[in-house]
Amino acid sequence: MDSSENIKNSVKSLPDCPGVYRFYDRADTIIYVGKAKNLKKRVASYFNKNQQNHKTNILVRKIHRIEHIVVETETDALLLENSLIKKYKPRYNVLLKDDKTYPWICIKNEPFPRVFQTRNYIKDNSIYFGPYTSISLVRSLLQMFRQLFFLRNCSLNLSEENIKKNKFKVCLEYHLGNCKAPCVGFQNEDEYNEQISQIQNILKGNFTESIRFLNANLHSFSEKLDFENAQKIKDKIDLLSDYQSKSTIVSQSIGNIDVFSILDDEQFAYINFLKIVNGAVIQVQTYEIKKKLDETVHELLPAAIVDIYQNRLFGTENVNEILVPFKMDYILPVKKVTVPLKGDKKKLLDLSERNVKYFRLEKNKQRTLIDPNRHVNRILLNMKNELRLSELPDHIECFDNSNIQGSSPVASCVVFKNGKPSKKDYRKFIIKTVEGPNDFASMEEIIYRRYKRLIEEKQNMPQLIIIDGGKGQLSSAVKILEQLNLYGKISVIGIAKKLEEIFFPNDNIPIYLNKNSETLKIIQHARDEAHRFAITFHRSLRSKKFVKTELSDILGIGNESAEILLSKFKSVKKISELSLEDLEKIIGKAKAEIIHTYFHNI
Repeated sequence: MDSSENIKNSVKSLPDCPGVYRFYDRADTIIYVGKAKNLKKRVASYFNKNQQNHKTNILVRKIHRIEHIVVETETDALLLENSLIKKYKPRYNVLLKDDKTYPWICIKNEPFPRVFQTRNYIKDNSIYFGPYTSISLVRSLLQMFRQLFFLRNCSLNLSEENIKKNKFKVCLEYHLGNCKAPCVGFQNEDEYNEQISQIQNILKGNFTESIRFLNANLHSFSEKLDFENAQKIKDKIDLLSDYQSKSTIVSQSIGNIDVFSILDDEQFAYINFLKIVNGAVIQVQTYEIKKKLDETVHELLPAAIVDIYQNRLFGTENVNEILVPFKMDYILPVKKVTVPLKGDKKKLLDLSERNVKYFRLEKNKQRTLIDPNRHVNRILLNMKNELRLSELPDHIECFDNSNIQGSSPVASCVVFKNGKPSKKDYRKFIIKTVEGPNDFASMEEIIYRRYKRLIEEKQNMPQLIIIDGGKGQLSSAVKILEQLNLYGKISVIGIAKKLEEIFFPNDNIPIYLNKNSETLKIIQHARDEAHRFAITFHRSLRSKKFVKTELSDILGIGNESAEILLSKFKSVKKISELSLEDLEKIIGKAKAEIIHTYFHNI
């Protein structure tokens, strides 16, 4: 397959979510890094139309391979794009000559700390929050802090010794009411630090108290009819409510770590690797491993980590720790191995697991595009193994009964071929030999009629029969298959709705399939289709039956009203004896008057 076909398949299998995409040339060099609100739409736009820009046309012609990274928000995509551009300096990306980075909010490590914005992260034990993708958000937050709290904005050294020596005097900010003048001892350090603690809570996202305080001010201004100031306070509440303090993609508190996650299926295992340097994601890679035996993820992941470090040019130098999804019994080439349960490290592990999940989905989509039957065969092979069948279930038939208190009993047979509904082969049955609500006898009748006819017409038999019901209905089906000499030649199972239990003949203990199992999903789909088809047929029969009643001859009374009344009172005679009040309770005043007038000739 040529590269253009590979690219088309890659684009078709991209997810509809935020992320960052990377274009590689034939030398496997990154030539472009881009961010997207919707990965599939954005990347497809390069190939679905003629680009007006000459340089873009050149870029598209040079694309040989596409990789992507899934993130949670557009902000994360923006930050990750920035990190990767700075690391790889792709030829077709705009590079910032001054190497500007996104802004932070700094709480300075000093007496009476200042709170200000900066683009330089300095390791001086100051506290930094961010980075932020919007400078206007940073400025709005700082302005809000100045309005909410009394913060100094001078750069004086307010040591205890300098304040005692009266080295300073109050400035204009004190006279304007913006600062309480800690420089001359008018505000003590404990009171000031309490304000700093509240600011930290807001920047961490714990701003319940601040919102409560602002709401009180909002109501106060509203009661005074000061709507201008009330609107300003409302804008600040909205700003706080929408604010998120940190990004998963960049967090200076994390340092240098590597993150690994793993996902597997019957044939392959997929390992995702994130490399974080100085708190920023700079490398994302996902590997596919073909299983040789029935290896578990607990065996595969440690071996893959060692291989990645030894052979993939990702050394362990300066790596403080690695994050993994489960505890390992193997010694890995780093000092600290962590299974995070919460916080920023857990978010990074979640990001890695999200990417490995999308990678597997992408690979399966590409395999389906290249070889559609391969995907079907894999699912059917999985069904064969999980249900202990003797052959692939290419042809599946599922049965269900439908009746209301024994009235108009019907049944349905739906057919699945190659794992998908074959609606032209669906069959419906009117139960002929059973009186009253007897699901077991009804099941015997339809199984007999269905397979007696297939035998007589020498048609192909299914490999699997699914009975919608538990042990009783399954036993009824087995009894008839034995009479027709089909039992043992066709596999048969029952599915009980309550707990999705799968029953096998002559076995009182059911099995429970994983709720994400493709086998269970096909069984459920067939069961739901059989139920839908039977119910639809049953309603159709009942409607036709109701049309023939005396109620249908009354002008203004339709089939639906007639059906409601007959299902409740069973006969026209009983309906004719009802009072006007009783009829109104069921079908409303207007129709009740029509029926009451008809039967009583008022």
